[in-house]
Amino acid sequence: MTEPPTSAQVGRRLRNMHDKQSRIFEAATTLFAERGFENVTTQQISDRADIAAGTLFRYAATKGELLLMVYNEDFRAALERGEREARAQRDPVKAILAMTAPIAEAANRHPANTVVYQRELLFGSPTDKYRSEGLALVARLESMIAERLAQDARARRLDSPRLEGQARLAGRTVFAVLQLAVVQPATGAHPGHNALADLRAQIAQIVAGFFASLENRRKA
Repeated sequence: MTEPPTSAQVGRRLRNMHDKQSRIFEAATTLFAERGFENVTTQQISDRADIAAGTLFRYAATKGELLLMVYNEDFRAALERGEREARAQRDPVKAILAMTAPIAEAANRHPANTVVYQRELLFGSPTDKYRSEGLALVARLESMIAERLAQDARARRLDSPRLEGQARLAGRTVFAVLQLAVVQPATGAHPGHNALADLRAQIAQIVAGFFASLENRRKA
């Protein structure tokens, strides 16, 4: 009868797994930044991480999933920064811009990689672990925006049974325009336009429309 692993053996196995995952993450981060997603192979990542190619695929099944793993961390860090900076803003437009600007700035560091990240996030396999994590970050951003808009609406005495739903819809709309803003430099769409300035103007329109719809319902 095989003896169950001891706690020391389990702990050592977990440390080894964490070490390999950290090396894969560092290798993928460096290579994607240096060469771009299209010019990197999984073999190069496994070589840089000093692990076997078969081992690499235990942690991420595809190169796209490796990019999701790396860029999810950028997304998470940008979200945390945006959440902190938004608290200092009294104006809702400035608050939402504070939430979204760090994401746009991070995306602009490697526009071509960002386009691939957005593609994998939106159209990747539903079973990909890192895609699920990325979509959870999207949901978190939308919730942050919705909560701030609902808070400001209540401060203006615009509470209603539809408030939460309208705020969630506005949050999803902001994320949609953010997606277009972050890929704009790589796609060549709207040449001569500043993506961040466009994002600011679109957020102002969305927020104005959100409050106008609540005002109209109150008057009706």
